[in-house]
Amino acid sequence: MLQQYNPKNENIKIWVGQQLWERKDAKVSVFDSSVQGGDAIWEGLRLYKEGLFCLERHLERLHESAKALAFAEVPSFEEIKNAIKTTLEANGMTHDTHIRLTLTRGEKVTSGMDPRVNQDGPCLIVLAEWKPLVYDNENGIKVITSTQRRNNPQFLDSKIHHNNLLNNILAKIQANFARVDAAIMLDHQGFVAELNDTNLFMVKEGVLFTPFADACLHGITRGLVMEIAEKEGIKVLEKNLSLVDFYNADEVFATGTMGELTPVYEIDGRKIENKSGKETRIHLQKAFNQVIPELCEKL
Repeated sequence: MLQQYNPKNENIKIWVGQQLWERKDAKVSVFDSSVQGGDAIWEGLRLYKEGLFCLERHLERLHESAKALAFAEVPSFEEIKNAIKTTLEANGMTHDTHIRLTLTRGEKVTSGMDPRVNQDGPCLIVLAEWKPLVYDNENGIKVITSTQRRNNPQFLDSKIHHNNLLNNILAKIQANFARVDAAIMLDHQGFVAELNDTNLFMVKEGVLFTPFADACLHGITRGLVMEIAEKEGIKVLEKNLSLVDFYNADEVFATGTMGELTPVYEIDGRKIENKSGKETRIHLQKAFNQVIPELCEKL
C-alpha cells in the first residue's frame, strides 16, 4: 500500500527547532546529526477527535531513547506538548492527523561522528499531516518474509526508537518488489520479530501469541493490545515463534499507531485460514475503540 499525497497538507506549518515554518521553508542544517549519521529519535502520534492517543507513553519512550543515546538538554514533556499544540492549532487540525515527532541530537560545529561536536542541543521537529490510517483494516494486508534481519540488543537495541531505519527500509524494498504490503523481519536466530513497520500477533486455538520484544520495537499499541486481551479474558503469551507457527495460525494481525489492528491474510503465498471460526482481532479492535477516548489527551 502506497500512502497518497493529501492536497490539504500543501500549506501546513511545521515546527523545527524553536518555531513554526512554512512547509517549503522547514529544514534542518546539513550539520544536523540526523543528516550526518541518522542520530535522532522519533515517535509517531495519532490525533483522534478525543485528543492525542497515549501521548504520555510516547513521550516517556522518547525520553528513554534520548537517555540511552546520551542526548543533552532534552526538552521536557511540557515543552514538547506546547510545540505540538502550537503546530496543531496553526494548522487547524483536530482529528485524522498523524504527527511525526523527531528529536535530533542537534547541529554540529563540524562534520563528524563524535557527539561532543554537537554544540547547540537537540532539535525538535513536529511534522503534523492530515492522514488516514495507513492500512486497510477491513480487507487486510499481504506480506512476505524479508532476508533482512531485525536488530537485537547484540547489535542495536530495538528499545531505542532511533531514526536509523535502513534495515527496515531494505525489508520494505523487498516487499515492494514482491508487490505486497509489508515484510516480516526475523531475528538473528530465525524467529519472527515483527513487520518492517508494525508489530505482529497470531491466534491459535484461542490463545493470543506475540514474539518476545527482543528484536522488535516495544510498540505502544502492542502493549495496549496485550493489556486489553487480558482484561477480555484472552490468554496472552510472548514466545519465540517461527514462520511455520504463523503460516498455520488461525489469525494473524499487525498492530501500530498508524494502523491500529490490521489483519494479515497471506504470508509468503500461504493463506491464513481461520479454522477456529472466531474473530479475535475484531473482538480486540472493538475493545480498542472503546478505550481510545480514555487514553487520549487534549492539549
